[in-house]
Amino acid sequence: MGILGGSFNPVHSGHLILAQSALETYELDRVLFIPCARPPHKDPGMLVPGRVRMEMLEAAIEGDPRFESSSIELDRGGVSYAVETLTELTDLYPDHDLYFIIGDDTLVELHLWHRIYDLLPLCTFVTFARQLDRVVRPEALHLDPPWPERLLDNVTLGRRFEVSSSDIRHRVAEGMSIRYLVPDAVDMYITEHHLYLGDR
Repeated sequence: MGILGGSFNPVHSGHLILAQSALETYELDRVLFIPCARPPHKDPGMLVPGRVRMEMLEAAIEGDPRFESSSIELDRGGVSYAVETLTELTDLYPDHDLYFIIGDDTLVELHLWHRIYDLLPLCTFVTFARQLDRVVRPEALHLDPPWPERLLDNVTLGRRFEVSSSDIRHRVAEGMSIRYLVPDAVDMYITEHHLYLGDR
């Protein structure tokens, strides 16, 4: 089972493409999308309520049985630490191999994550890179052996799709179209609920 966490503020097509790439590359049965309650490494900024982000996420993945959502971090509340989430998931899914899906920008920041050495044995991290010719050397990860080598063994070239949640929020605030950048159901939800209009 793949694990894809994030603020999903809002969820966009890049998230879905990343999840599908992980399914195909690592032959996963499904991907679990987990919106955070409060991100530990980001300014919450225009973070809309968890219930709203969850509803957009559920609208985005509806009809695709390979994708599921989980409110595990929203239910727990507070700052969302991956180690706490993965500890819960290993108890909930004892017969599953868990694959934590990240981008290459996150890979080089893993050493800063809360209780990283407790987290690393709980799952397999799989990294999707924007380009593979930017070789990350083991020492750049600032982790004790054998973790740099293990992490770098699971770096795969991801599909290029240049979109970010912050760009989508900006486009909405400026009255620009977000069609094709988000699933139609998410576009409709944002319009109907008048989201992100104050994000300049």
